[in-house]
Amino acid sequence: MSWRKGGGGGGDGGVSRRWAVLLCLGSFCLGLLFTNRMWTLPEANEIAPPNGNGEAVNARQLVAAECGPKKVVQQHDYKDILRVQDTHHGVQTLDKTIASLETELSAARSLQESLLNGSPVAEEFKLSESIGRRKYLMVIGINTAFSSRKRRDSIRYTWMPQGEKRKKLEEEKGIIIRFVIGHSAISGGIVDRAIEAEDRKHNDFMRIDHVEGYLALSGKTKTYFATAVSLWDADFYVKVDDDVHVNIATLGQILSNHALKPRVYIGCMKSGPVLTEKGVRYYEPEHWKFGEPGNKYFRHATGQLYAISKDLATYISINRHVLHKYINEDVSLGSWFIGLDVEHIDDRRLCCGTPPDCEWKAQAGNTCAASFDWRCSGICNSEGRIWEVHNKCAEGEKALWNATF
Repeated sequence: MSWRKGGGGGGDGGVSRRWAVLLCLGSFCLGLLFTNRMWTLPEANEIAPPNGNGEAVNARQLVAAECGPKKVVQQHDYKDILRVQDTHHGVQTLDKTIASLETELSAARSLQESLLNGSPVAEEFKLSESIGRRKYLMVIGINTAFSSRKRRDSIRYTWMPQGEKRKKLEEEKGIIIRFVIGHSAISGGIVDRAIEAEDRKHNDFMRIDHVEGYLALSGKTKTYFATAVSLWDADFYVKVDDDVHVNIATLGQILSNHALKPRVYIGCMKSGPVLTEKGVRYYEPEHWKFGEPGNKYFRHATGQLYAISKDLATYISINRHVLHKYINEDVSLGSWFIGLDVEHIDDRRLCCGTPPDCEWKAQAGNTCAASFDWRCSGICNSEGRIWEVHNKCAEGEKALWNATF
């Protein structure tokens, strides 16, 4: 094709400039028209693309997603949050149901064993089975021996409420306190009859199926927790020695702060040396299990006072026949929780010293929950000195009755 310089009509098959310009403009307009048509969105009801599941998606949803993404995302996130919360609540409910069933199974096993062994069934158990189990905050088991009558009396007249006050403590505060003792090697002997007479007077004993003896404390601890969890449905189960001073309200406040946690082990955590020399106090006959000489024990709560949650007490009850017993009961308890998902809580208010230590802390507003002498593994000469500790370190009776757990 050739161009002509003139502006006239066409000849010889040529095209004038005027017609070329018009042809270009026309092509441009057609291009605009065609492009506009291609980019026009179809009507919403005409679109139905499949989603990942092969289902049709409404076009209005797609348009809304483009025009208001924040609103859609917020609604979606909110629904996800609700779904997660519902799932979490469902898991918690299931855990509680399982724990309750395990506790009742443990109680049934304990009752069956008592019947098979011919042991008497505790009156508290009969009562709890007949009227239903109420919920308590804690059960405090005071470990005692046949020869410790003076220690028990010193506790009765200091930090442990008596008579109607103890009954009020159970009903209003949900706190059970009992002296824990088994039986002699010759059941029904003179020491057993003495305990029975003392119990008739004070009604503050928890008799367990255990032969008393200092070297059998691990077995006694295990039997105590198994029996206590079958008798009372509590958040926590506490073991304390009968030569330790306790402020009940402070102890209750400490434990109630952890009531919503599962599998809690509370005490003054320590890691003492494994003693390998025979004849020394706290000698460990199975020291070879802990490695080379000079090694230390794993972390565990000191034996004067510690508390465990209901889940752990139930675990001990169910597995008590296969849980290994070391010579030292606090080591035994700590070993039973190795390999479990247990939270160890170290609270130094559970192992204060006697005056002036607990006295200074009380004056500073940091009242101790338990006080004793480390060198004596309890209050030295506790029958007489516990009065001094009580007078200088006690939280006061009003603190207990005004406490809210």
